[in-house]
Amino acid sequence: MTVHEIAEKIQAEVIGDGGISIHSVGKIEEAGAGQISFIANPKYLRYLADTNASAVIISNSIAGDALPKRKEMPVLLRTADAYKAFLQVLQLFNPPPQILPPGVHPTAVIAQSAEIGAHVRIGAHVVIGENCSVGPETVIAHGTVIGDNVHVGEKTILYPNITIREGCKIGSRVIIHSGTVVGSDGFGFAPGEDGRYSKIPQTGIVVIEDDVEIGSNCSLDRATLGETRICKGVKLDNLIQVAHNVVIGENTVIAGQSGISGSTKMGKQCIIAGQVGIVGHIEITDNVIIGGQSGVSKSLTKPGTYFGSPAKEHGRALRIEAVIRQLPEILKEIEDLQKEVAQLKKAKEATGTP
Repeated sequence: MTVHEIAEKIQAEVIGDGGISIHSVGKIEEAGAGQISFIANPKYLRYLADTNASAVIISNSIAGDALPKRKEMPVLLRTADAYKAFLQVLQLFNPPPQILPPGVHPTAVIAQSAEIGAHVRIGAHVVIGENCSVGPETVIAHGTVIGDNVHVGEKTILYPNITIREGCKIGSRVIIHSGTVVGSDGFGFAPGEDGRYSKIPQTGIVVIEDDVEIGSNCSLDRATLGETRICKGVKLDNLIQVAHNVVIGENTVIAGQSGISGSTKMGKQCIIAGQVGIVGHIEITDNVIIGGQSGVSKSLTKPGTYFGSPAKEHGRALRIEAVIRQLPEILKEIEDLQKEVAQLKKAKEATGTP
């Protein structure tokens, strides 16, 4: 593919020889002849001084006089969003692999009452239960188990060894990676007088809306009653726990090893970093960012960035938290006292008072 052909697909202006042939994509500091790379952040412009890439995508916002001087500059492709353009080029040279061949593997076990759409691909040892429906062009890879009364939309990809428990609903264009369980029982137990716990029946379901991607080895618990709901466009990393009756709003992204306790409602367009713990029965509004390893213990009602939560003994932690909340006022009082002390010392020195 020539530089000109690439430029047409990403709507870029070519500066240099557009007839150069490109065979692959490379990192700016490692790319060689015949490869294309990108610079979206000006702080990486230093790599442009000695990269061996034949072509480099850069943002229109990077001024010409900011470019390093060199005898033979790579061909530049200027575009509005270099990172987005690079992702397009990456897909051009690395189309998604074919997960399964067309058709249904002979070892798959599919209930007669299940409705399977056109052009669905089903791998080896897949089990699909009674009264299920699977939309057109969906891929269900080896070893995946789908319980009774499950609905899966169209063009969804279920990678190997996933479990979708009974009654759950999966939307269209959803991607779920290996090892994830959708619809496991919520963590519900009632303590008895004898100290033993009785299991609370978990009778609800999990609903995953369209265009969601869920990483590997996640657990999405079914609701005690009603639904656990993952709304449209949500992206979950690997190793995430979503407890019963949780709702995650549209286009929220959550990084690995985070956990959300039961009945918490999370808003739209939130960003949750890794290893965040969120208690149950709270609400988080739209457009909230929570820093890594934070512990959220109460509702967050205002958009913004939140961080912190050192784990300590509960009573002590509450006392410390109460003091921390007053620190700005305490600091102001200390500063005022320091000024008063300084003034008293100055007055004593001026009068010679011992």
